[in-house]
Amino acid sequence: MKKNLHPELHEVTARCACGYSFPTISTATDLRATICSHCHPFFTGAQKFLDTAGRIEKFEQRYKKADEAKSQVAAQKEKAAAAKVAAAKAAEKKKPAKKKML
Repeated sequence: MKKNLHPELHEVTARCACGYSFPTISTATDLRATICSHCHPFFTGAQKFLDTAGRIEKFEQRYKKADEAKSQVAAQKEKAAAAKVAAAKAAEKKKPAKKKML
């Protein structure tokens, strides 16, 4: 390895504003954080999802419309299939019966 290429590493104690500290290795001699995994709302489970602009409702409405459209298409396909079956049955009834010859 080349000499004087890599920065010097120090064993330091990282400190959070909430009071939590843990040992780590860093090129800095002092590490201070404003928020850590012990006090951050996402990691503590205290985070609340705020719906300020109604985004969740808009999302649900958009996909509800898509689901309704899919169900309408499926219903139309079922009606078309039923109409084909009915037309085939009607065509069979209209055909004259074949006479049997003895």
